[in-house]
Amino acid sequence: MEGKLGCVSSFLQRAKPYIAMISLQFGYAGMNIITKVSLNRGMSHYVLVVYRHAFATAVIAPFALVLERKGRPKITFPIFMQIFVLGLLGPVIDQNFYYAGLKFTSPTFSCAMSNMLPAMTFVMAVLCRMEKLDMKKLRCQAKVVGTIVTVGGAMLMTLYKGHVVNFVWSQHIHPRNVSQAPSTNADKDWVKGSILLIIATFAWASFFILQAITMRRYTAQLSLTALVCFMGTLQSIAVTFVMEHRPSVWSIGWDMNLLAAAYAGIVSSSISYYVQGLVMEKRGPVFVTAFSPLMMIIVAIMGSFILAEKIYMGGVLGAVLIVFGLYSVLWGKYKEYKEKEAEVILEPVKGCSGGNNQMVMIEDMNDEANDIEMQKAEIIKSSMSMSVPAIAIIAPIPQPPMIALEAPKT
Repeated sequence: MEGKLGCVSSFLQRAKPYIAMISLQFGYAGMNIITKVSLNRGMSHYVLVVYRHAFATAVIAPFALVLERKGRPKITFPIFMQIFVLGLLGPVIDQNFYYAGLKFTSPTFSCAMSNMLPAMTFVMAVLCRMEKLDMKKLRCQAKVVGTIVTVGGAMLMTLYKGHVVNFVWSQHIHPRNVSQAPSTNADKDWVKGSILLIIATFAWASFFILQAITMRRYTAQLSLTALVCFMGTLQSIAVTFVMEHRPSVWSIGWDMNLLAAAYAGIVSSSISYYVQGLVMEKRGPVFVTAFSPLMMIIVAIMGSFILAEKIYMGGVLGAVLIVFGLYSVLWGKYKEYKEKEAEVILEPVKGCSGGNNQMVMIEDMNDEANDIEMQKAEIIKSSMSMSVPAIAIIAPIPQPPMIALEAPKT
């Protein structure tokens, strides 16, 4: 019974990073749907970013103050500048451009374009020497091929539509809900939306790389998350004052706008930043971003059910390719993780070998003493078998020096 419990505990320990990242993709998918509804109702995406990170700061800051009050490193000027840039890349550039692209397109299309995130992160990690690329090894080949296939699947979803795929629930969607689906020209401005989404994805990939670098020097994950959210809130307020000149855009009530800001702030900012940091510390930024294609599949299903979005055959084929590429990247990362585990286990064994030199010397001296005793026995045996006078037999055999029989004193 204890053995079975140990196996289950070991399996859960290994599965924690996978469960955490899959759960985050469901959280991101819900954020895309709720945010799309809020933007369609006229909420400014600049104000949404401000409220989102204000909620995130209010939620995560108390935990950081209480749980990390003793182990929080000091903030030096280089660390402050890294936190400042993190707030600029994530909350300001990435989310403002992403929400703008989401407003011009659809949740499924936005998620499909965001699937370039693993490829961008992998290339940037290789350039920053955070990922070692040895094409002679199968795991590296799997990561490269998986990245290419993932991007290919995302492009297939974007460029090829095909005929409409009807789900079981599509036949039961009320016609009035279908008529409310976004169909304006602004929503179909795919080119402008695509450019905005590409810029957002590049900023998001840069955020992951810089976050991994910052965590090496500032190890308090909760405090780092709170500081990034707070810095992003201040920067977003400055951007909103420049871009929005109507005081009415700041008004928010007990409606979908408040739900979108609270959900995005609590789930997609505070919780996600913290969980991503923990997983990234163990598995690296490529592992974290490799799960982003799952969000597109979840959003496609939820969008067809809630927003009455049409799902095309090109989207289904692209999703299959994305899942295959995701599996290839994860397989390569898993093999790399197992190799690192093996190296960590071997290092203590090598370190202990140097500390046993004295024991080895003592064992060698004991072997020499045994050899001397065996030589004495052979001499006595051979002397008894020879026909010589008795006096020769009982003649004393010279003893070796006693110092040779003693183990070295430590």
